Amino acid sequence: MRQEPVGATGFASRQDKTAQLKVVIVHDWFVGGGAERVVLELHKMYPEAPIYTAYCSRAWREKLAPATIVTSYMQHWPLSRLRKFLPVFRAIWFSHLNLDGYDLVISSSGAEAKFIKPRPGAKHIAYIHAPTHYYWGRYDEYMKSPGFGALDPIARFGLKLLVGPMRRWDYKAAQRPDYLIANSTYTKSQIKKYYGRDSVVIHPPVDIKRFGPKTGVERHGLVIAGRQTPYKKIDLAVAACTKLNLPLTVIGKGPDHKKLVAVAGPTIKFIDNASDEEVAKCFAQAEAFIFPGVDDFGIVAVEALAAGTPVIAFGEGGALEYVEPRKTGLLFKPQTLKALIGVLKSFKADQFDNMAITKSAVKFSPEVFRQQFDVFLKEIGSK
Repeated sequence: MRQEPVGATGFASRQDKTAQLKVVIVHDWFVGGGAERVVLELHKMYPEAPIYTAYCSRAWREKLAPATIVTSYMQHWPLSRLRKFLPVFRAIWFSHLNLDGYDLVISSSGAEAKFIKPRPGAKHIAYIHAPTHYYWGRYDEYMKSPGFGALDPIARFGLKLLVGPMRRWDYKAAQRPDYLIANSTYTKSQIKKYYGRDSVVIHPPVDIKRFGPKTGVERHGLVIAGRQTPYKKIDLAVAACTKLNLPLTVIGKGPDHKKLVAVAGPTIKFIDNASDEEVAKCFAQAEAFIFPGVDDFGIVAVEALAAGTPVIAFGEGGALEYVEPRKTGLLFKPQTLKALIGVLKSFKADQFDNMAITKSAVKFSPEVFRQQFDVFLKEIGSK
């Protein structure tokens, strides 16, 4: 299949025990979000390793420059939204990549990047952000609300038609890597549940320096941020704060945006195109960050902690890795409006040490990620 390189060419290996290895990095796609940040740190570890991906935005090309980025034929399709409908095409492209020239293949995958087939003798490490959501843990949610607006009926039909064979293909692909890394204890359990494999937990890197620490900040109101899709449960936060007449800033956009605006009361403020600086400022000025969904990890919540802001989270998923009740935030269960209202009523901002919360986020820094990945590489290299 045709492969289109973008950027510089060549290869330089790391100055350690892997110095003689030829390394390549493979990732599902580069659009935005936490998964891409894992690759950014891997790129810093192996600055001249080429990166293979189905498609890459201009912004991410700039962040990864001068890396060699090899994209698929989907890169030039005119309607970018169509790419999300085509997991079969991505799976075919990744599974047919020629990676014979590499000794160490690192895939970063929550979808089809793990479908690659390295040469015999090469090591394949797969960093798993989640077993593919639309086949496994969130299949019912995707069927109910695919998140494509007017194109939802097409998405439902395609998913229902393909889910059987794609689940089998996805499971088979997950058996190929020599080692699996999970981004959280929750993801580790999901990998075991759906793929039947063990994995090692290495938390994803969070750019904590962009958010904290902050001193002399006057805090007021609540904040929530993220792509506005049903599983994020942003509607719970909007409904709870509307009912309690609490000020809430909602950062982000997505298919549920109009619905959220329609049900929001006068105390709800929406910012749908916030800059990185605005996000950091909103986090630092908030009394608490609301995190009502179940996330595989939840980088945005750790960013709030880095700003010294306690997190009020639903008590499942990745939040259990970093929300310690009465120290870094509060947990609520079940995932209902009544439960969230109850915890919001009990929340008192002055009971939390904001600087201590900032310090709690340090263990999720990029430096720690790279150190842990290095340790992992040395351990498997000695086997």
